[in-house]
Amino acid sequence: MNTIDVTMALVVGGLFAIGFYLMLQRSLMRIVLGFILLGHGTNLLLLVAGGTPGRPPVPDGTTDASARVADPLPQAMALTAIVITFGLTAFLMALAYRSWRLSGHDEVHDDVEDRLIGTVRERAEAGPVPGREEGGTAPGEGR
Repeated sequence: MNTIDVTMALVVGGLFAIGFYLMLQRSLMRIVLGFILLGHGTNLLLLVAGGTPGRPPVPDGTTDASARVADPLPQAMALTAIVITFGLTAFLMALAYRSWRLSGHDEVHDDVEDRLIGTVRERAEAGPVPGREEGGTAPGEGR
């Protein structure tokens, strides 16, 4: 393993770490930037998997070049990943822009229904709610 492999491994690991950190934020723009960094990290990972740069993908037939041939598949996969990342980034940017236009900010709100589902177990352990009939809803609470 040479120094360029170690350097690329650290760069790919750093891009993945920063990308995942940004995707865990509540701001939509940070989520989009995290996705972009994950895409770049994936592309670098695919290119590193292709082997040492500068080797021909097809041997010229003059020497026994079976051990010195680069694998062209990771390059094709990286090109495909670039196109997919670009398309998904454009889609996420459109969603973020629409959310910003509708709400005036890019903060992701808590979902009330998710909170209710998360508290079902707590409510079941607490016992019946006063004023609620068995199998029904409380007064003023819709289905």
